[in-house]
Amino acid sequence: MKKYLLAGLLVWLPLAVTIWVLASVLGLLDGVFVWLLNGSQAVLPEGSHSFIEMLRRIPGLGVIVMLIAMFLTGVFATNVVGQWALRQGHRMLNRIPIVKSIYSSVQQVSDTLFSSSGNAFREAVLVQYPREGAWTIAFVTGKPGGEAANHLSGDYLSIYVPTTPNPTSGFFLMLRRADVIPLAMSVDDALKYVISMGVVAPGAAIDRAPLPLRNSIG
Repeated sequence: MKKYLLAGLLVWLPLAVTIWVLASVLGLLDGVFVWLLNGSQAVLPEGSHSFIEMLRRIPGLGVIVMLIAMFLTGVFATNVVGQWALRQGHRMLNRIPIVKSIYSSVQQVSDTLFSSSGNAFREAVLVQYPREGAWTIAFVTGKPGGEAANHLSGDYLSIYVPTTPNPTSGFFLMLRRADVIPLAMSVDDALKYVISMGVVAPGAAIDRAPLPLRNSIG
């Protein structure tokens, strides 16, 4: 009985989690679309409200519209006129108290994580944490900067240590490059290893030699 229950759980759990994540993302996109429709009712003439209500009842329309909107925004942001307009928008938002703190912080993190030229989460490493002799997988996010870098003598790296099984929370550390061991495994394989609590070992990395840490970081 226990064997069959575990076998069934192993079949349904990955599928259920995948559906849950996709449903959350799609629900977020649909929620933004509904919010835009509600906002449009306040500015459009009353005769258009019935048409807006009809749009709200069409299943999946919100997701399709938001995906198209993101695609068109990307096209607009990659040309000269779009880049100029975005710079003006950034400048305006960075002048608003409170808003500028939230907006600039989120923008810097997103640019670092998703930029193709960035170094964040490009390498998996092995570090001793939370004490000497205990090892864990971490990710290089760059090099220390600002005032913190002025108090560190030597070559240091900024490291993100994810928690298990939820890697979206973790710890930020600044370690000497000499105390960080580079791994040959990809970031995807390392994340799978962390999320699975060490159950899913990236065996493909065993046949490859560890890669040296990139000197271009920072």
